[in-house]
Amino acid sequence: MQVQGKYDARIFLAAQMTRAQGLRLKRLSEEAYQPAQYARDLSFTEAARRIQVLEAEIELANSF
Repeated sequence: MQVQGKYDARIFLAAQMTRAQGLRLKRLSEEAYQPAQYARDLSFTEAARRIQVLEAEIELANSF
């Protein structure tokens, strides 16, 4: 049963955004004046998506 518990923990941790993603997302959301885009409980995939969107928005704003 311990093996099953470890397996579940690995899946859970893999599904969570990484610390690096969290830091980057927080910085980008503040830079883009969209603090609601940051949340501590995002999945890895959702964090990556939000980072990509915010980077594109910031790049667009900087092009003007």
